[in-house]
Amino acid sequence: MLYKNRKRYYFFFIIYIILLIISDQVTKYAARVNLSSGDVDIIPGLLKLQLLYNTGAAFSIMTGKTVVFYVLTPVVAAIVIYFFAKLPFERKYMKMAFCLSTLVAGAAGNYIDRIAFHQVTDFIYFSLINFPIFNVADIYVTLSVIFLLIFLIFGMSDDDLAAWVKKS
Repeated sequence: MLYKNRKRYYFFFIIYIILLIISDQVTKYAARVNLSSGDVDIIPGLLKLQLLYNTGAAFSIMTGKTVVFYVLTPVVAAIVIYFFAKLPFERKYMKMAFCLSTLVAGAAGNYIDRIAFHQVTDFIYFSLINFPIFNVADIYVTLSVIFLLIFLIFGMSDDDLAAWVKKS
């Protein structure tokens, strides 16, 4: 089993993170190439692909503050990796390991854009509710944070959390 061999465990999650980052970067590349000439309605009135370059964070907050993200992203990623490394090496913490790994992949995917293009490529737009345009890395970050909160609040006992915090 994966959690019984520490080297295999870490190797698995490194490959998992790399595959998520590749998926994010491939979709962003496809968006830059295919959407530069216009939007594509996937489900008219509901979902469209629309190219947008974002120099801020989620929902375009802190637009133009790219330098902040050059520093903030690696710091946050390092903290998440630290907590990942401190997870007790037990099966019941695997969900947390997946969430933390997915969070790192999302942060890295958008960081690559910031370094390479000085902006993040966004392209998924829910037109029905006029939701901000986002990308695959944003999905990783959002879902991993939601599931982390769910696991922390409902899925872990006080003893489980204490074991993790104590180890950290």
